[in-house]
Amino acid sequence: MRNKSSVSQGGKSSGPGPSKPIASTQIKPLTENVKTTTKTTASAPILERLSHIHRPTKEELLAAASGFWSRLGVRFKWFSIRSVRPYSMDEILGFASWIFLGHFVWLIIGTTTFFSLVVFFINTVIAQEALGKWIGSYLTKSSGLQVVFESAIVPKWNDGVLSFGNVFVSRRPGQGQAKVQKGSQAQAAAAANVERPEEVISTKDDGNYTQFDVTIDTVNVTLSFAKWFNGKGLLQNVEVKGIRGVIDRTHVQDATEYIDPKSYKHEHNTGDFELDSFKMEDVLVTIYQPHDFRPFQISIFACDMPRLRQQWLFYDFMSANNISGSIDNSLFTLHPRQMQNYTDAKLGTITSEGDRDWKKQSRLRIDGLNIDHLNRGVEGPFSWIREGNVDIIADVMFPNEDDESVAKVLSDVIDRVEATVTTNSIPPIKKPEPEPNALQAMQSISEGGSPVPDQLIPAQPQEDGRHLVMDIKVHLNGVRAAVPLFTKDISYVNNALIRPIVAYINTQRTFIPINMRVIKERDEFDGSWTLFDSGLLDDLNKEVYEAFVRDVLENVHARRRRIKKVGIWTLQLAAQALFVGMAGNFA
Repeated sequence: MRNKSSVSQGGKSSGPGPSKPIASTQIKPLTENVKTTTKTTASAPILERLSHIHRPTKEELLAAASGFWSRLGVRFKWFSIRSVRPYSMDEILGFASWIFLGHFVWLIIGTTTFFSLVVFFINTVIAQEALGKWIGSYLTKSSGLQVVFESAIVPKWNDGVLSFGNVFVSRRPGQGQAKVQKGSQAQAAAAANVERPEEVISTKDDGNYTQFDVTIDTVNVTLSFAKWFNGKGLLQNVEVKGIRGVIDRTHVQDATEYIDPKSYKHEHNTGDFELDSFKMEDVLVTIYQPHDFRPFQISIFACDMPRLRQQWLFYDFMSANNISGSIDNSLFTLHPRQMQNYTDAKLGTITSEGDRDWKKQSRLRIDGLNIDHLNRGVEGPFSWIREGNVDIIADVMFPNEDDESVAKVLSDVIDRVEATVTTNSIPPIKKPEPEPNALQAMQSISEGGSPVPDQLIPAQPQEDGRHLVMDIKVHLNGVRAAVPLFTKDISYVNNALIRPIVAYINTQRTFIPINMRVIKERDEFDGSWTLFDSGLLDDLNKEVYEAFVRDVLENVHARRRRIKKVGIWTLQLAAQALFVGMAGNFA
C-alpha cells in the first residue's frame, strides 16, 4: 500500500522521504563558532574552565606552606600575579625590565649609594684587595701615576661617601706601565725610588717635570652620574686628610729659549673634573727646587673651597672660602675680607650699590716670607734684592660668574627685546654731519689716508668685561739689593734707573712700603694652574718696578726740598752773622 504524502502550501511534498544534504553555507558558521569556543577554552586557565573546582585563597596557600621560604614565595607570587602558577616568559621579561630601569634610576639619583653597595658586595664576595687593585691599575694606566691602596675601599653609610684609606701616589719616570700590587706605603715608596734600567724607561719620558711621592691618610669622595654624563668627571665632592711626602723639582730644566707662559696653560678635555666642594687638611710636604736651592716645607692646616675645576685650578684656589698654612715657616691665610662699614653683612659679600658687579672679596696675607722665594727665576726688581723678608697683603675682588638666576637672565632678555623693538619702531633722527674743513682734510691726506665715514669702520669685538682686581701692599723688611750683571732684557730707559732704585732700596732697607693695583681679565685665568702661566707674575714685577720708580722720583723731589730748605737756612744764618758783625763794627 503506498503511503500518501502530505502536500505543503507550495504544492511540494513535505512528508517523510529521503533527506537532502545540508548546504555548505549553513555548516561553515557552525564550524567557526565551535573553533572559537574551543580556542578560548583552551587558552583560559584550568581553574577558570573548571568552574566547579575551588580556587585556593592566599590564606589557604600560606597555611599549606611548609617553611619561611615557601611562604615568602607564595606572598611574592600572590603580590605579583595573584596566583601560584609558574611565571610566563612575558612576566619574566617584565620583571627584568623593571629591575634594569629601577637600577638605572637609582644610579642616576643615588650614584654614591649605588657604588657603595657594589663596593660592599665585591668586598664581601670576592676579596677586599681585589677592588683596590683594579682601581689602582686603572688609575695607573690612565693617568701615568702609580697608585697603591694599602687599605680596602669601604663605604661610609652615615656620611654617604666612599672612603679610601692609606693611599700612596707617585709620579716617576716609567711608572705608566707599572703593575699595581697591594702593600704597605713603605714598600710602595721603596719600589718607586728604585732606579729602573734605561731600556725600561721610555725614550719620550725625559723626567723634565715635577716628580713626587706622597701618602694620603684618608680620601672621602661622593660620585655623580649626571656630572659624568655631562663630561665633568665622576667626582662630585672630595675631602682629603693627612698628606705627607716629597715634591721633587730638581729634574726640571730651564728652557734655553724664551717660551710664552701662556703656552703652559691646560687645554680643556672632556672628562676634566669639576668638583662642587673640595676640602683638605693636615698637609705637610717637602719641596726640593732645582739649582741647589735649599729644601723647604709647605703645610696646609685647613682648606675649604666651594668648587674646584681642573680648567680653572689657580683661579678657584684664589677664590677659596678659607685657606691657612705656612710656607717655609711663614704663615699665610686666605679668608673673606671683613668690611669695616657693614658689621651685620655676611663676610665676603658686596653690599654697596656700586659694587654689584663683584661676587666676593678675599684677603691674602703672608707674613715674613724670605725674599729668596721671589727672586729666583724671575726678572725685575725682585731679582735685584739679595736678602731680607717680605710681608704681603692682597685684597682680591672677584667678578660675578655666568651662573646667574633664571629670573635675572629672563629679565635681561626681556629688556634687550624691548630695547630692540623700541629702536626699530622709532626712526632715528639724522643730524647733518659737519663738513670737514680744509685743515682736517690736508692733515688726513698728509698722514697717508682719507676721511673714512664711521659707518665703514668695522666694529671692534666686545670683550667679556669681567676683571679681577688686586690691591696689593708689599712691605720689604731688612732688604739689600745689588746691581744685576746682565741687563739684556731691560731697555735703555729702565737701565738708567737701575742704580737709583738699588741705591734707594739700600738706603731705605729697614722698611719699604709698596702699594700697587693689578687688573687682569678673568679669561686670562682659563687653563692656568700656577702664578707663572697666568701672567700674574710678570704683572706683579711690572707694578713693583713702577712703584719703585715713583718712590725714587718722590725721594729725589723730597731730597731737593730738603736741600733747598737747608740752603735757605744756611743763607739766613750767614746773613744774620753778617749783620751782627756789621752792627759790632758800627758800635
